[in-house]
Amino acid sequence: MTGTPEFEWRGRTGPFTVQLGEGVFRPSSTSMAIADALAISPGDIVVDVGCGCGVLSFVAARLEAQHVYGCDISEAAVAVASANAKRLGLQDVTGFRAGNLLEPVADVEADVVIGDVSGIPDAIAKVTGWFPGGRGGGPTGAELPVAMLEGAADVLRPGGRLYLPTGTIQAEESVLSAARRVFGDRLEVVLERNFPLPDMVLRSKDVGRLIADGVVNLSRRGSRLLWKLRVWLCTRP
Repeated sequence: MTGTPEFEWRGRTGPFTVQLGEGVFRPSSTSMAIADALAISPGDIVVDVGCGCGVLSFVAARLEAQHVYGCDISEAAVAVASANAKRLGLQDVTGFRAGNLLEPVADVEADVVIGDVSGIPDAIAKVTGWFPGGRGGGPTGAELPVAMLEGAADVLRPGGRLYLPTGTIQAEESVLSAARRVFGDRLEVVLERNFPLPDMVLRSKDVGRLIADGVVNLSRRGSRLLWKLRVWLCTRP
């Protein structure tokens, strides 16, 4: 009989181990990058949208946030994150709610929003299995992040900060255009990293069309094709 799958977080504030559960997002290289980019001040109220198993919520809590509200459309993820908080002794400074994007935290006024929702095109998500059930961020990978950005100002205090990952494997400019509508010119890149794109992705005809259409933009290093991840600090006026 197979036990509950676990994941050892070796990123910032780790190591610590969390349980995953069926259909719960596994922390990724993007999760690691966002954790490295986070600046949390003691007393901050934090919202972690698309919290999955709760890893970034726990990083924020360990960086002395006053309280972290994690939310996820998956009820299974919320249940797993709540259980992980108890295992780590963080249940008093974290709370998890089920619902779409920022709707579950409409009553929260946050200093920080961690906006790590899927920005991967559906075609790439289907091939890679990076997301439970092959769910991505929409046909171009911009649709879900844009929907999240449209509600960000409703939960951020004036001067509040959103950490937004974007990548060259999505319609990145569409995401940034939405961010500028909310935050104006108060966008700043705080971290950049390059990652190789798995060969199986390049063999997909659907992904080939995204490349041909200019949605996906890759660079070459030797024989490897790379995509660039950027983490943006977006500050509400």
